[in-house]
Amino acid sequence: MKFLANSFASTLLLYFLGQAAQNPADNWPSFRGYRAQGIAQANIRIPQSWSVPDNKNVKWRTAIPGLAHSCPIVWGNQIFITTAINSKGKSELKLGLYGNIAPVADPPSHSWWLYCLDQQTGKVIWKHKCHEGIPLVKRHTKATHANSTPATDGTYVVTFFGSEGLFCLDMKGKVVWTRNFGLLDSGYFRVPRAQWGFASSPIIHQGKVIIQCDVQKNSFIAALDLKTGKTLWRTARTEVPTWSTPTIYTGPEQTQVIVNGYKHIGSYDLDTGQELWKLGGGGDIPVPTPVLGHGLIFITNAHGPGSPIYAIKPEAKGNISLKQGELANEFIKWSVPRGGGYMQTPIVYRDHFYTCRDNGVLSCFKAKTGQVIYKERLGRATGFTASPVAGDGKLYFAGESGEIVVVKAGEKFQVLSRNPMGESCMATPAISGGKLIFRTRNHLVCIGK
Repeated sequence: MKFLANSFASTLLLYFLGQAAQNPADNWPSFRGYRAQGIAQANIRIPQSWSVPDNKNVKWRTAIPGLAHSCPIVWGNQIFITTAINSKGKSELKLGLYGNIAPVADPPSHSWWLYCLDQQTGKVIWKHKCHEGIPLVKRHTKATHANSTPATDGTYVVTFFGSEGLFCLDMKGKVVWTRNFGLLDSGYFRVPRAQWGFASSPIIHQGKVIIQCDVQKNSFIAALDLKTGKTLWRTARTEVPTWSTPTIYTGPEQTQVIVNGYKHIGSYDLDTGQELWKLGGGGDIPVPTPVLGHGLIFITNAHGPGSPIYAIKPEAKGNISLKQGELANEFIKWSVPRGGGYMQTPIVYRDHFYTCRDNGVLSCFKAKTGQVIYKERLGRATGFTASPVAGDGKLYFAGESGEIVVVKAGEKFQVLSRNPMGESCMATPAISGGKLIFRTRNHLVCIGK
């Protein structure tokens, strides 16, 4: 009996250590942090005001060559970021609100890199060139050849460069394995010549790497073994190109992989890849990542025929699509037919669901019921592409122009500060140890007192 008690205690200890390793307070392991929540896990003060041009509350600022919209991730004292470097010099980037769908023509040779930096000093610890060559798919004038954010579990770091491959390295920069999935052509399905670049980011859960590859031909979702890169399962998707990253939902019966889409918003079993539920319709260029909160799964997208918001019950089964005129059904608790976000992943913070459109119109809903609390404009910035993050009772919105708007969380709209970065800002920031880590056009910047 004593042996059994000790064994049980050891099992519990290992379980809780494993839980802590998955969700340590200061780590930001993938796009938008832990399970794409975008919320600081540590209960600690986060800066409200700063100025990069005036060096106010700037801990360090490190130049990163190339052009990329991938976001920084953090594990312990290591920050990881990717970039794509143009062999012929600086790559042009067109910001603002416009409707030109043509890609950048005739790309020259590029090199794709993974950088590791010291969180305390900003010093580059190591960098690794993953690939070099002419990009197989062109990019949008507002996109880059390194849009996907890496992911780590503290032992491995995985980065996806679309058609250029998926790469797994250890924490010291040694290559563990690589995979190539051929041509992954992301672009507007109604105008196939409009290639826009791959953007879905990998995620890691329970020793598996999950990738969502919705492209012009042969879309699929797959799980790979994190240690070896071997395909564990691969499920075909009847889907047009999307740019969304999957999210993990852990329930009492099974763990689900939640994905956005146009024809196929849905859920797959993490262990088998079997489809669990689905619905179709909405915006025909899905970008936002699904998010979780209050026992619900929130999905939004925009462009074309609609811009819905869905609040879905995780016990959903089968086809849960709404009938014409419906706003709710057995498995959809509430929905909004128009008002969802196009580029930004929404955020559930405390009791509210927030979504922001490209033009800076921020909508706040009661997360449990869908009641609209307010719709307000964030202000002067030319556009908003980066997704918001939150912590310490504040929401942070990065404007393309490089102005970060800080909004007080809650039912009253209040702008607390506007903070200049000195450069354009298209990437979603990370939060770690009370510090904000921003990627700007040419730098990685750490904000903190």
